[in-house]
Amino acid sequence: MAIRPEIRGSRPRRLWRLAVHRVRRRGPGQLLFWVMAFFLGIAAGLAALGFRAGIGALESTLYSAQDQNVLTGALGMPWYALVAIPASGGLIVGLILHRFTPDGRVRAVADVIEGAALGRGRVEMREGLASAAASLITLGSGGSAGREGPVVHLAATISTWMAVRINANGVTGRDLLGCAVAGAVSASFNAPIAGAIFAMEVVLRHYALHAFAPIAIASVMGTVVNRLYFGDVAEFTLPVRNAIAFYWEIPAFLILGLVCGVVAVALMRAIFWSEDLFGTVQARLGFPRWLRPALAGAVVGALAILAPQVIGIGYEVTTLALTGQMLLNEAILIAVLKVAAVAITLGGRMGGGVFSPALVVGSLTGLAFGLIATDLIPAYSGSATTYALAGLGAVAAAVLGAPVSTSLIVFELTGDWQTAIAVLAAVSTATAVASKFVKRSFFLSQLARRGVPIADGPQAYLLHLVGIAHVTTKPGSPRALPKSVLEDLAADGMAVDHQARLKETLLRFKRTGASHLAVTTTGASGVEVIGCLSHVDALQAFNQALAATTAEEHS
Repeated sequence: MAIRPEIRGSRPRRLWRLAVHRVRRRGPGQLLFWVMAFFLGIAAGLAALGFRAGIGALESTLYSAQDQNVLTGALGMPWYALVAIPASGGLIVGLILHRFTPDGRVRAVADVIEGAALGRGRVEMREGLASAAASLITLGSGGSAGREGPVVHLAATISTWMAVRINANGVTGRDLLGCAVAGAVSASFNAPIAGAIFAMEVVLRHYALHAFAPIAIASVMGTVVNRLYFGDVAEFTLPVRNAIAFYWEIPAFLILGLVCGVVAVALMRAIFWSEDLFGTVQARLGFPRWLRPALAGAVVGALAILAPQVIGIGYEVTTLALTGQMLLNEAILIAVLKVAAVAITLGGRMGGGVFSPALVVGSLTGLAFGLIATDLIPAYSGSATTYALAGLGAVAAAVLGAPVSTSLIVFELTGDWQTAIAVLAAVSTATAVASKFVKRSFFLSQLARRGVPIADGPQAYLLHLVGIAHVTTKPGSPRALPKSVLEDLAADGMAVDHQARLKETLLRFKRTGASHLAVTTTGASGVEVIGCLSHVDALQAFNQALAATTAEEHS
């Protein structure tokens, strides 16, 4: 029997190629998929640590400090350096994005969500790598954004490479994407439970049982990578509280959640307003798109002259808030300026994510609230730092649209069940308030602004995804209308292009009241009828797509 060309060669290589060939044809079996999840979690964890190390190295070069000491380094710098460093970083970012992306936009978590819903679990690889480089430079040069969003997209790029290599179908591609995201998040926060839940809650947006085991495996391996490097320690340690006194404070944490929900909405809308403003200014002044991040960096640097606390990711500011080392007026002022700096950074397309800024703003909001609450009712109040941690979780949950995974992240960061109760109380009201004003989360609102209605559910976005080519009846088929009838339909405007999606097709059926539409294409000789489409076939295609999505979510 002849050996297929793709599996010729030495025996080990032949066996490897045969295995790859079978995976491409049939998809990976359960055991093999778990092995893939194991290594994907390690790769995503290493990518997260490598990204963090790259930011630290750049910060050390530019600010003579890194991570939680950037603020200390910035305090001793002259004003012109505070402006020049982020502006120069923004210029480099602009050139990178101009060269490697078609729209000059950084890819982040919203694009990963879109890839999971509409792209068979795949994201743009070339643009993704360019975005990772741009975000690294942004954060290392003092841009006011977060590192978790770029890490999530970088991990998704790794899973996309794997999905392309094995020619994964949509279900397998999405599961691989979830594994990569879980590994990256768990490596970033040393939080394996939250990493797994985040991947399903935010990215996949369902809790399919078949995906849980591989995603959990990848999340565990991402955590192992983190702990081998940093050790197994809780990120924050809060003072122990008397349980009875703590329970009296639960209403205060619910009120804090209301405040944090308003703050989260303000943060998100400030970013969207800044993005629109930068776009308007760019269009009116006509400056090139690669200059936009540089201008944003210069403005952020000017803000840093007034308040160096807005520089960089902001972990040092978060630590100061969580340990109660800030005054009330200082916490409020820095929170307002941080919102402005984040809006300028992201609106100016410098790169980075929104998770860390939400943590900073949330901790400052919680501290300010806690200082007021503990001063008003000292007999029934504990430490203001507990309010800072609850505020941190509440704002982040409202911005990300991830109340479950955010609550788990805070619990895993502290290992304190009392704090977890406080966070859950604040998170519940914060997400309820924020959901009234935005499309469920910052990421889904971003997609809605681009015309991608993922927040409305599969019944909405599948209409934009499913095409009509596979349900078009070709001429000569027993079910096809005569060509003369189809030409009359086209002449009367009852036609649709062969590349159309169900959305516009069903709208055309509704407007015309027709039972059939002519399917046309445009060639050198003009518009030509190439088939017909019945209303029943279009509806069946939509129902089949919905059924497939539901089957995956409940598998």
